Amino acid sequence: MSDKNNRRLRDIAAGPGTLVSEGCKIEGLVTGRGNYMINGEIEGECDIDGSITVAKSGYCKGVVKANTVIVAGIVDGDIIAVGQVEIINTAKIIGTITGDAIAVAEGAIVEGIMKITGNNNPHRFIEKRQSDYRD
Repeated sequence: MSDKNNRRLRDIAAGPGTLVSEGCKIEGLVTGRGNYMINGEIEGECDIDGSITVAKSGYCKGVVKANTVIVAGIVDGDIIAVGQVEIINTAKIIGTITGDAIAVAEGAIVEGIMKITGNNNPHRFIEKRQSDYRD
């Protein structure tokens, strides 16, 4: 049995990517391909062919579209993922979340609707690692 389904998205999304550093603010449409780590602030739509990680210090205001999405910070807008969405215990999301599978850690705040597009049965998980989404 493959452990691919049991791994955290962060482990899969490793590798070189695009970093929006803490203290950096981007306004407007953000598009691209690959892995994106948001430690700073984005106001506008994100449309990424790859993964987006909103770190603990990250803030996105607007629609976030990507293949996979990991949220440890704040998203004020809808999240649309082709694949999985992982919501860490430090996350706060205001908006509709759509994805093939959605995992929410205890302590996360979600003010909105969650829509699962896949045929997967719900899975429960307990976050056993300390959050490493601040880098």
